[in-house]
Amino acid sequence: MPFVCDLSRALLIHHAVDFIELASYGADETGGHERIRFLKDLDVEIAGRDVVLVDEVVDTGLTLNYLTRTLALRGPSSLVAATLFDRPYRRLVDDLPVRYVGFTVPDAFFVGYGFDLEERWRNLPEVHALREF
Repeated sequence: MPFVCDLSRALLIHHAVDFIELASYGADETGGHERIRFLKDLDVEIAGRDVVLVDEVVDTGLTLNYLTRTLALRGPSSLVAATLFDRPYRRLVDDLPVRYVGFTVPDAFFVGYGFDLEERWRNLPEVHALREF
């Protein structure tokens, strides 16, 4: 949320903010693919609109890939992604529409600025990398 709020305040154009909640599960027994399902869908129509998906971390790309393919079927004018933290060296998907990247980060665990560890430290105003977790 902090990243979305800061990003929204920085935009100088008219825009709307909506939320999607996904759940991803480990590999299924048949094909070895990660299973993803919607817990909360969009409340607004995106057909004909320019859409920027905001995700705090893009890692393997599996969830973002699923989401962009699913939302593309709804007919947006454009569909790109923005992320605060990017880990391109962990990608399992090559052609993600990640257009805006805050920072390329090492393979560490972060807390603060909305990131948590077991529901702790989410409220810290800055990001901290944990050495051990």
